[in-house]
Amino acid sequence: MRKKVTVVGGGFVGSTTAQRIHDAGLADVVLTDILDGVPAGKALDMAESGPIMGSDAHAAGISTAHGDYSGTENSDIIVITAGFPRKPGMSRDDLLKANYDVIKAVVEAVVKLSPKAILIVVTNPLDAMAQAAFKISKFPKARVIGMAGVLDSARMSTFVAEELDVSVENVHSFVLGGHGDDMVPLTRYSTVAGIPLPELIAKDKLDAIVTRTRKGGAEIVNLLKTGSAYYAPSAAVFEMAEAILKDKKKILPCAAYLEGEYGVDGLFVGVPAKLGAGGIEQIIEIKLLPDEKAALDKSAASVRELVNVLRI
Repeated sequence: MRKKVTVVGGGFVGSTTAQRIHDAGLADVVLTDILDGVPAGKALDMAESGPIMGSDAHAAGISTAHGDYSGTENSDIIVITAGFPRKPGMSRDDLLKANYDVIKAVVEAVVKLSPKAILIVVTNPLDAMAQAAFKISKFPKARVIGMAGVLDSARMSTFVAEELDVSVENVHSFVLGGHGDDMVPLTRYSTVAGIPLPELIAKDKLDAIVTRTRKGGAEIVNLLKTGSAYYAPSAAVFEMAEAILKDKKKILPCAAYLEGEYGVDGLFVGVPAKLGAGGIEQIIEIKLLPDEKAALDKSAASVRELVNVLRI
């Protein structure tokens, strides 16, 4: 029997995530959306690509306009992308209260039907929404994960590969902290073929890459005018889902609930984590220099401000 992944939210991020999982035959996919007909139509379109892509995975779409999530039961992973998108000039913080209501309604509904699922939260502001999902679901912390670090690290790796004219496969970037302007790209731990970035790129150019990484989402929003990124975010979710469903024990940067690690307690913050069948199976702690630790503390403080507003 194939695994089952429910993707909540049939917009660009959600539908592209479902497509990636379906095309790879990684799991059967259920796509949900509050719009009537849209998720079913997209799922049928996906299913009809199966013979071409060589995927026997099933695809189904259901409307949740009335809060009914029947059809999602016994999911192994539930990816939550539903929420209001960020618009030009709009910070992730602006989305806080509106998307909290979305997360609350979704989580309360899906966990009743899939009590053993692992939640991957994509809705922004990411870290605060992961915290909300954790509190509302009452799931163990290992089974609630925020998708952020994989995306942010991929953006940084893209810029590094462009700067050095090397294969992206040679680049391994490392980004900690919250998914926002205070994220912490660690150049010292980022490498090209094992060589630390500071040995390959001049400081001014490296600083520019760090700044562009922090503003990576906003750069795309400003270019699109009426939307936000979805190709790279969906690829990031796919990598996380694959690590879990295949029990790969893969170390990826994820938003995880910390209880003292890195000096942070009771908060979701981006850190390197080992992903396997149990979800987050281990949080990897690395030694930070004083300035790196200060930057991580600042990032965590920004997340805590949002969490305090929501009183969660």
